[in-house]
Amino acid sequence: MSEKPIRVSIVTVSDTRTRDTDDSGRVCSDLVKDGGHQVVRHLIIKDNPQYIKELVRDLSDANACDAIIINGGTGITKRDNTHEALEAIFEKRIDGFGEAFRRLSWDEFGPRATAGVFNACVVFSLPGSPNAVRLGVTKLILPVLAHSVDLAQGRTTHRATLP
Repeated sequence: MSEKPIRVSIVTVSDTRTRDTDDSGRVCSDLVKDGGHQVVRHLIIKDNPQYIKELVRDLSDANACDAIIINGGTGITKRDNTHEALEAIFEKRIDGFGEAFRRLSWDEFGPRATAGVFNACVVFSLPGSPNAVRLGVTKLILPVLAHSVDLAQGRTTHRATLP
């Protein structure tokens, strides 16, 4: 496992939220810090596919963080674009993340969450409600964050186990 602290950027995707009204971003940031990790940025961006792609590229290209946790923009309306923007740039998808989130949250939060890797940076995307963020971060992200970052950055290998 990595001995360096995991540097996390928190991104809220919203056309209406401000720093004062970003409860989900605040919950995410607090949980990440409480989990022993470092929040290096907390941003709010508009739900625009190009903005989302550029932000992930910029943060990962600059090695500004090891992981990005995005909340919001995961609905199924025409204006919800986060899921498609991320899926278009992932170099490697973490398929089980979305399935695990749906299993835990279907009745309350709906169907869309995703995760993947871009340029050795692990990216998680959750719905934008504070409860969805709390569930996703505590049950799914924090337990695997350090290991996921180590794998994405090539610091951990698996050995094949033969019978």
